[in-house]
Amino acid sequence: MTETQYHDLGDFTLQHGATLRGARLAYATYGTLNPEKSNAVVYPTWYSGRHWDNEWLIGPDMALDPDKYFVIVPNMLGNGLSTSPSNTTGGYAGPRFPNVTFHDQVRAQHDLVTRHFGIERLALVTGWSMGAGQTYQWAVSHPEMVERIAPFCGSSRTSYHNKVFLEGVKAALTADSAFAGGWYGDALPTVGLRAAARVYAGWGFSQAFYWEKEYEKLGHTSLEDFLVDFWEGFFLDGRDPNNLLAMLWTWQNGDVGATPGFDGDTVAALGSIRATAVVLPAEKDLYFPPEDEAWAVGHMRDAELRVIPGTWGHFAGHGSNEPDTRFIDTALRELLDRPGGLG
Repeated sequence: MTETQYHDLGDFTLQHGATLRGARLAYATYGTLNPEKSNAVVYPTWYSGRHWDNEWLIGPDMALDPDKYFVIVPNMLGNGLSTSPSNTTGGYAGPRFPNVTFHDQVRAQHDLVTRHFGIERLALVTGWSMGAGQTYQWAVSHPEMVERIAPFCGSSRTSYHNKVFLEGVKAALTADSAFAGGWYGDALPTVGLRAAARVYAGWGFSQAFYWEKEYEKLGHTSLEDFLVDFWEGFFLDGRDPNNLLAMLWTWQNGDVGATPGFDGDTVAALGSIRATAVVLPAEKDLYFPPEDEAWAVGHMRDAELRVIPGTWGHFAGHGSNEPDTRFIDTALRELLDRPGGLG
């Protein structure tokens, strides 16, 4: 696990007007920035993920080779490492944490990339799930800076169906009496966390994954074993409910059309992207189905749709299944060999 570093954002005013005072962005880096500062890659985290959860796609003999690229993994605001409900004091602590947009996430990351590292162009931005949402946002917020993008298993705009799924997660977390409106202190509402895990379990993998008992490949001996050990264990592994709810709001309200200057026009925002793009939805993703991303690709200047085949659904982008990892890595390698969209 790479050491966590912190970038001071100062008093950081969010898109909806609240100011996070003394805000910090946690991040990790892999590799060395070259003298020309031309080998930087930004690889944002996903819903509840921390930077070490992205390391499966970084390494020697992979597209994101630290001997070749300088990979920056910024942790989202709200994920428990960067400024979040769980580590904020004062008026915005806990359930009073303000709403953070994808635009806010990328603005914080841009401050790190430009002010701290002095980087003016990015060779690539890529990410899974909410990391894909941030990838699209980078390309819209800073089209003059991003050469290539590869969002995988994510979207430029959260669909209504996706929002409905997230309402189930939200309801499970908040229905636990121990949640106490978010003022639960150190005694986490584990009943709600376990319930949220089981809601998530029906969506993270496809119907075919369960039919074929693919969970056995992960070392689980029965369906219940998978639900308890993998899914409940996942949500109980340092996940704070207020953090989960803060990130959930960001996800539900994801839309590059909400970027200042576009007045809610997602099509216009997608059309502004200059980066060369390979968009990688998973064949059986229940959150972000390929047809949604085909729509996005149809409004971009230089974008290819490349569908990840197989039964693993959304978790094709999690690093759990070697064939999916190879597919994503190959796409990144081929994209990085192409000219960037900035010429």
